[in-house]
Amino acid sequence: MIIENVAICTVDSAGTEYANGYVVLDGEWITAVGAGPAPSTGAPQEHRVDGSGCLVTPGLINTHHHLYQWATRGHAVDAGLFDWLTALYPVWSRFDAEITHAAASAGLARLALTGTSTVADHHYIFPHGGGDQVGAVLAAAERIGTRCHLVRGSMDRGAREGGLPPDELVEDTEEALSGTEAAIEVHHDPAPNARVRIAVGPCSPFSVTERLMRGAAELARRKEVRLHTHLAETAEEDRRCRAEFGLTPAQYAERLGWLGADVWLAHTVHPDPEAIGLFGATGSGSAHCPSSNGRLGSGIAPVRALLDAGVPVGLGVDGAASNEAGGLAEEMRAALVQARQRDGTGALTVREALRMATMGGARCLGRDRELGSIEAGKLADIAVWRLDGFEHAGIADPVAALVLGAPAPLELLLVGGKPVVSHGEPHGWSPRELAAELRAATGRLA
Repeated sequence: MIIENVAICTVDSAGTEYANGYVVLDGEWITAVGAGPAPSTGAPQEHRVDGSGCLVTPGLINTHHHLYQWATRGHAVDAGLFDWLTALYPVWSRFDAEITHAAASAGLARLALTGTSTVADHHYIFPHGGGDQVGAVLAAAERIGTRCHLVRGSMDRGAREGGLPPDELVEDTEEALSGTEAAIEVHHDPAPNARVRIAVGPCSPFSVTERLMRGAAELARRKEVRLHTHLAETAEEDRRCRAEFGLTPAQYAERLGWLGADVWLAHTVHPDPEAIGLFGATGSGSAHCPSSNGRLGSGIAPVRALLDAGVPVGLGVDGAASNEAGGLAEEMRAALVQARQRDGTGALTVREALRMATMGGARCLGRDRELGSIEAGKLADIAVWRLDGFEHAGIADPVAALVLGAPAPLELLLVGGKPVVSHGEPHGWSPRELAAELRAATGRLA
């Protein structure tokens, strides 16, 4: 396939862009990218795509999500994090694999339609009698066609032990660890072109014991997979950590072996300067979730300070129960606007916002060698955005149009060279069918 006559923002290390160029694909890999007319490959089945009026970027990478939450949108709409969780935990305790699959399918479909090719899904609910929750999410990813980094989450600290979740929704510590190890052994693919990878993800300091945190870190490093957890999300969490452990959330994570180049953390809204320095020095990544943070009133993450400290920063949608829109493309604009509200006009550029949604996410997930930029030798995960409609007419800079303008229509989304969205329409799945399944699932919950 050759995509030609198109503007290209490669997001490579040099920031290379072409006002009019081409991308050549061979199977699931990019073989060439450049300016001007596309050369002929000589292949007998060469297929050319005219990208006139469009911008090519890497497929977007969602570094933090809870796909199951698509079935509980619109709950506790005026609550902060802890009250929101308290309201939703009893509902989530009634999930089964069928509900999770319907929710995950709908959530992944929305992400695909907003240019997302890779999704890190932090799944931490395993209700008793709830069936194969991990399999339900991964089947949804296969159905929609996106890559999935399934973070096998866990909670073992219920209300009896001073935790926030109800006791009926937490696992035994050993059960959580053995379930996580089983997910790695059955599903994790370390290959460069992997569609599925597994990470280890105890949920948060207020829902997990120290024993599980330490055991999970040891397991992840023994199995050579990545680690993910929520950290420093709210001021309340910060106060709770200081009161209970005598440490900030970052200090607590460091003590438990939860900082390092194989770790990425969700939110990091309230790190102090020492914590930002720790994240940068250890190479710990951050999944920035601006819309969810705003919806829950958690605050605005110090993105400029994190980037300046060398922290890999990606973007996350977070669960649809705290971000009902559920799309990733709009998070670029939200991240830029919030950063400038916090730190002024120089806090984030439009290209830094796009980099966070692509290469920043690839770095968080440990996939920057094969994902996150348009370069020969990388996987053909590519988004083609149509920018020639009235919503973007007159914006000369296509990256500014994409980040600051109205949500751009998606002309084409390729994952490993295979179409997931083509001419703006889903490829191989039906939104109407997904909506019917979701209505049935939410009806059962109600």
